[in-house]
Amino acid sequence: MIKHTNYLSRTYKLPDGHKLAAYEGVGGYKQARRALSTMKREDVVEEVKKANLRGRGGAGFACGVKWSFMRPHPTKPAYLVINADEGEPGTFKDRTIMELNPHSVVEGCIIGCLGIGAHAAYIDVRDELHLSKARLWEAIKEARAKGYLGKRPFGVDYEVEVYVHTGGGAYICGEETALLNSLEGRRGEPRFKPPFPAQVGAFGCPSTVNNLETIAAIPTALELGCEEFSKLSALHDVRDGGTRLFGVSGHVKTPGVFECCVGLTLRELVYDLGGGVLGDAKLLGVIPGGSSCPILRPEEIVHAPDEKSPLHRWHGQSVLDVPMGVDTYRALGTMLGTCCAIVLSDKADPVLAFHNLMRFYRHESCGQCTPCREGTGWIERILDKIVAGEGSMEELNLLHDVASGIMGNTICAFGEGAAMPALGFVQKFRPELEAYVTSGGKSGTGRLTP
Repeated sequence: MIKHTNYLSRTYKLPDGHKLAAYEGVGGYKQARRALSTMKREDVVEEVKKANLRGRGGAGFACGVKWSFMRPHPTKPAYLVINADEGEPGTFKDRTIMELNPHSVVEGCIIGCLGIGAHAAYIDVRDELHLSKARLWEAIKEARAKGYLGKRPFGVDYEVEVYVHTGGGAYICGEETALLNSLEGRRGEPRFKPPFPAQVGAFGCPSTVNNLETIAAIPTALELGCEEFSKLSALHDVRDGGTRLFGVSGHVKTPGVFECCVGLTLRELVYDLGGGVLGDAKLLGVIPGGSSCPILRPEEIVHAPDEKSPLHRWHGQSVLDVPMGVDTYRALGTMLGTCCAIVLSDKADPVLAFHNLMRFYRHESCGQCTPCREGTGWIERILDKIVAGEGSMEELNLLHDVASGIMGNTICAFGEGAAMPALGFVQKFRPELEAYVTSGGKSGTGRLTP
């Protein structure tokens, strides 16, 4: 059963909902005032831990736990860095927050700064999102004019400043350490870890990097009480709490972004919120959380007889009926990712979809790691030949080996983000790939380019 909410989206349809008056009209900035006036840093961290707020950017790490890694440094300041470099194909939920509810981000930054002991927050926004950047700057200006930012926000002696930074213009700048390099004016390349950002982050100082939706949800969690916020989720018992934005695009009748409690199923997202498959066609597959997540096919059945498995309750059911959660989807062999699903109907050609994705990853690889740089290019070249009718079965078999050679052999997760969907397509659409090889570049299905 779908449980709709409108905490983050409560200003989306209001006249001038992006402005301060509208945000304060729905209770905005009360939690930042309360936190600065009555809570200590440690209190904020412990309270946010109770929310079981898993990172909304892809990795799904618990926000409160991440904040607890920060330790005061005797000589260096701390920084809060917000990742709004939303470059994952099929993902557009952070953009709606920045354009339609930017003050939730600013309020979240104030609370987050207190929680990690920082006095400055940097919001790194994807280069192309000009309206998002303008709306954030406008919100910051309004908050500063009202006395919510600056030397003494809300009259409390705890300085907080928030800045907007334009990202480096590449998909890799969404990786947290590449983002930090971009913020510092360097080439957007991932850093070796350790040291982790909590020890050496922005400008060589202790830093926490949070996804934009994660930080925007903090005021809501404090408003409801973090334990109650967690209980809104159907998966709060496995520490995946609260509400989140679910996106759906591709071959659906009503693509968009919808706010619901954690635990929505893919079937509900595609058929109820998404209106069903376009043209009433059959569902071919769903990429559940941005293009780096391995694809799921509707005919797949959950196999989890072990009671300790996160999927035990759904043993024998369709993968479409498993609640969308960080751990449940990991157990399915895919990822929840950004929670923005891409739907493919049976009118689409999965081989061409696969080819399109690999072209993207080859282009966006920063080139720092040999397995990723060479591997993504190798996969693209093989698919170029297969689609052109010049590929062989030996080369098709090689796709699995090349993708497997990338896994676990790169500095950052980009390589795995390219290899995992490749392995998924090879495994789940092997007959279609073989048809291209044996028929000289024709799928024989009559399917169209996705």
